[in-house]
Amino acid sequence: MRRPRIVVVGSANTDLVVPVPAIPVPGETVLGGDLQVIPGGKGANQAVGAARLGAEVLFIGRVGNDEFGKRTLANLQNEGIDTRFVGIDPDAPSGVALIAVSISGENSIVVASGANMRLSPTDVEQASEAIACADAVIAQLEVPLQAVEAAAYLARQHGVRFILNPAPACELTPSLYAQVDYLIPNETEGRLLTGETDEATIIRTLQGRGCASVILTLGARGVAYDAGDRLRHAPAYPVEVVDTTAAGDAFVAGFTVALCEGRTLDEAVDFGQRVASRTVSRWGAQSALPRREEL
Repeated sequence: MRRPRIVVVGSANTDLVVPVPAIPVPGETVLGGDLQVIPGGKGANQAVGAARLGAEVLFIGRVGNDEFGKRTLANLQNEGIDTRFVGIDPDAPSGVALIAVSISGENSIVVASGANMRLSPTDVEQASEAIACADAVIAQLEVPLQAVEAAAYLARQHGVRFILNPAPACELTPSLYAQVDYLIPNETEGRLLTGETDEATIIRTLQGRGCASVILTLGARGVAYDAGDRLRHAPAYPVEVVDTTAAGDAFVAGFTVALCEGRTLDEAVDFGQRVASRTVSRWGAQSALPRREEL
């Protein structure tokens, strides 16, 4: 079987992670454990996740001309990811995420986007030939919306499936919704995008805006999605949760790889669930993402 070809357009960050007894509330200071520096960023997480599952991955992004940027590039290259379309920005620092992780595995994240927010439509368009040869293009919202829209347009132009993880959630244009083959928000993002709280209503509302398919991830409660004949719910695999960081990214990577391998929608959702379940049972973002043989 030919390895799936996946293009990821998105963010690359360095995660500065501190374990804490509980996530602090506003005004509270909490003493945490030892600082860990871990590669992260939704785009880079999804790229690494797909590569470890056997896909050929090309990443389109932007880093600063600093030590974090050099480490990010080296890490992506060590994972076998094509980085020729990762720009090095001389005027902005690399992205950084400040993450507190509680003993229950929940997290609180603040992102300083830096060079990620300088990714332009031109940067994406330079990779047009690579997108034309891909089986899927994945994007998120930690880069400018115009760059995401350029990726969606090129994917549609070349008949390539476009998968959007709308995180962090923001208002999307009608034209972008119409170009999304698979929209994968989590429950919070689905509520923010639609103003609805019911799972079925969130999915139907987003489909009504033009998305071909909506996959709503629900954390420990699994995944809800429209299988065409009815709304389906796939329960999560029971695991001991250590850290939920990158759970959504792991699902997106697994789902996309399975889809590009020709699996059915149900099978792709299940595979994404297995990848996410393995990820949350370990510490960190990219450090927790599993390789194919582990599944």
